Amino acid sequence: MTARFDVAAVARPRFGHAEVWVESPLQMLSAVEAHGAGLLGSTSRIHPRGGTTMLDATLQTLMAQAPEGVEFAPSSTAPPAPGSTGAQRWATGDAFSGRVQRALLGYLAVREIVVIDDGMATLGLLDALVSDEPTALVRPRSTPGTARRALGVACWFRLRALARAGRLLVFTGLPVPADTARKFRELGGHLEHHGFEWLNTQPATERIAEPTVVVGSALAADGLIDAEQYFHWLRALADEGPLAYFPHRRESGAFLDRLAAQGGATVHAHTIPVEMRLRSLRRGQIVRALPSTALPSLRLLLGSNGVRVLGQDVPEHWWKPAASPALRAHLSSSLEFFTT
Repeated sequence: MTARFDVAAVARPRFGHAEVWVESPLQMLSAVEAHGAGLLGSTSRIHPRGGTTMLDATLQTLMAQAPEGVEFAPSSTAPPAPGSTGAQRWATGDAFSGRVQRALLGYLAVREIVVIDDGMATLGLLDALVSDEPTALVRPRSTPGTARRALGVACWFRLRALARAGRLLVFTGLPVPADTARKFRELGGHLEHHGFEWLNTQPATERIAEPTVVVGSALAADGLIDAEQYFHWLRALADEGPLAYFPHRRESGAFLDRLAAQGGATVHAHTIPVEMRLRSLRRGQIVRALPSTALPSLRLLLGSNGVRVLGQDVPEHWWKPAASPALRAHLSSSLEFFTT
């Protein structure tokens, strides 16, 4: 049975303790932003998923500069049960994770569930939650079995019930379509936006000299677009002048070695999120990327510096059969929305 709380008790200002489960560098950064915005607790313990090199690098960076009240738990393989440590709030970035969903379907002895940024998946979650039809919360490119779909639908009902009770908060730096935001708030959910206010108070240490910076995409590595077409696009950009390439974590070493060997492109190692690495860019430099969460994030961070952040639509002949029409339309529409 779900614990019941007075909705008024959830109202800001935030207090007490929060437990946070993160599985990606962006989620970890979002957790620190949420704490800095006062949306978690006076203390917030962040539990990183173990075994992720990029997450480890982000952890080391944030441990040295996280705001007061943030602590980091040892890496683990599963999230803590909501309320198991006396926390008032429980936060996660991936509501599509079966591991997270099983935790959410247990006894929720917390005042509020907080969903922090997990890129475009956050927008997908909001779209699903405002749908009038029960929707299985599963990743778009997965092929779930009956049991997994049932778990996803059960979690849809649970999160909708939490929203109606005023106990669900979504915290994002992404632009949310006005109609989706209105429907979510009418449902009872809380929606809060950020512009990386905490990150903007931190020193920018990484200097990048190249006039063009490309943020890598996983579309080729995931078999959704033709890798040769993507490679030739990058080569054409490098032929126009020196560029710095910041790979996606799923891009292969062979692909990156080939790009670096051609000359003109400096391939940077996987470390921390580009939102943390590219903050030193200045007027005259350009960031380019295929449709991705990085586009709106970097516009938030770099717009005032006069840095142009340009999205590249995916040409029709790049797509491979594995990319469904729905996915193609989603990425195309998201690029148009993020550009406006």
